[in-house]
Amino acid sequence: MRTALVVGTGLIGTSAALALTRRGVVVHLADHDPQQARTAAALGAGTDEAPDGPVDLAIVAAPPAHVADVLAGVMRRGAARGYIDVASVKGGPRRELEARGLDLASYIGTHPMSGREKSGPLAAGGDLFEGRPWVLTPTRDTDTEVLNLALELVSHCGAVPVVMDADAHDRAVALVSHMPHLVSSMVAARLEHAEEAAVRLCGQGIRDVTRIAASDPRMWIDILSANPGPVADLLTDVAGDLEETVRALRALQSSDEHKRREGSTGIEDVLRRGNAGQVRVPGKHGSAPRVYETVAVLIDDQPGQLARIFADAGSVGVNIEDVRIEHATGQQTGLVQLMVEPKAVPVLTAGLRERGWSIRQ
Repeated sequence: MRTALVVGTGLIGTSAALALTRRGVVVHLADHDPQQARTAAALGAGTDEAPDGPVDLAIVAAPPAHVADVLAGVMRRGAARGYIDVASVKGGPRRELEARGLDLASYIGTHPMSGREKSGPLAAGGDLFEGRPWVLTPTRDTDTEVLNLALELVSHCGAVPVVMDADAHDRAVALVSHMPHLVSSMVAARLEHAEEAAVRLCGQGIRDVTRIAASDPRMWIDILSANPGPVADLLTDVAGDLEETVRALRALQSSDEHKRREGSTGIEDVLRRGNAGQVRVPGKHGSAPRVYETVAVLIDDQPGQLARIFADAGSVGVNIEDVRIEHATGQQTGLVQLMVEPKAVPVLTAGLRERGWSIRQ
């Protein structure tokens, strides 16, 4: 791949363009908002000038509701040898293209499983996809050359290719992305009119659950409108669990010992099923889940503190597998939770204490 056209310079499109330009690919940028394309170009994602002729690969990074229209436009004018989209749903756009009578040999649907709560080119980064799954949904009609171009793109972005059927993909993302987003929003909505005294007690747990609720509602309306059936089916199952959990909690209020035991059993059941599901979530870089232990370190809210603690951990030969930061409300301090291999805990704890860090058990 020597040349590419990125149509849509939001978070995903600009991030892909940045990754490609770093690998020496000449990237042309286009957007319905020319200013956004100019912003992406200024960030080093490519040029907002139109290509002189067909490019090797056209990457359409439009919202799901518009992706078929944009794809049809670039395909009919012969803008590239191969065409892909990066929308978060795959079955609908493919069927729309088929209904328009387009030859889909030069097209493959894709979906990089990566993102951020913020959107737009200024939120983009060339490392956004590193180590993340990138789904490819080829059909029997997909040309081998186009599949190879898509695989080359995935490689340039440092992602991991995963081949799936388009409709199976849509059911999967409903489970692991779309339904959780709505549940996160529902939990966060409980905070909107909560008393300030209660909100000030928020800790890392509520931050974890509500983090993705900060995303742009307009973007998510587009996504959910393109995949409503599978999401609704999953929420029906969640609603059933909620009803059973409410009944179990009400039973715990009963003066009847038998009912209280039934309520306790019901709560234990949902918690244990949650345990069983959580351990199936892949670990770092999509690998099998691993058990880490936490070393909690008190830090001041000052510039350079995180860099220091990572450098000190590295100096004693410990790799930080994951990190969480819990800020103390109203104070200039925070608690950094460093996740490491169990055998590394005594080494890291001793090393950080020697370097003046305050360890919390």
